[in-house]
Amino acid sequence: MISGGRDLDPADEEVRRLTRLWWLVVALGLVSLAAGVIVILKPSNSLKTLAVIVGIFVLLDGIAELILVFDRRTANRGLVAVLALLDLVVGILLIRHPVSGVKAIALLLAIWLIAAGVVRLVIAFDTHGDRLGRFIVAAIEIVFGIVIVANPNIGFATLALLVGLAFIVNGIGMIAFGLLLRAVHHQPRPPGLAAAT
Repeated sequence: MISGGRDLDPADEEVRRLTRLWWLVVALGLVSLAAGVIVILKPSNSLKTLAVIVGIFVLLDGIAELILVFDRRTANRGLVAVLALLDLVVGILLIRHPVSGVKAIALLLAIWLIAAGVVRLVIAFDTHGDRLGRFIVAAIEIVFGIVIVANPNIGFATLALLVGLAFIVNGIGMIAFGLLLRAVHHQPRPPGLAAAT
């Protein structure tokens, strides 16, 4: 398609379409950040409360990932679907049936952190923007998951600290990525491009 003598770059239009939901990424980042801070500041709260707080965030993350699965433009939709289903299952389990032992919650969270980190790492290879940030977040999730699995006798305070830090790092990464999407979305369009869309 030609407008005003300029060819419209389909890749530029694709990027603009994908950046429309920048606010959702920022909102999820804020929820992750808040959950991390709550878990770190209130480690003395009951194990059930920790499980429910973490479960709510994981469930919200799964819903957001599920929305992306149905967008034809999402890269690696199969991996995003796996991550969404994992998030939904773990989130529901933590909310509906908060297990009573630190070891059980630690194992469930560790499996989720490792699986989510691996999927995010694979997706980062196909992502063009903010690849380094995605690699860092994925690596931190994987490392924290491995630390939790490697120490089966982990204490509640240590678990709260690791989970809280993982959510804070994830939240900061999501907020930064969302703001990057916002900047791309609000870039001025070249003359002739705005009239054609």
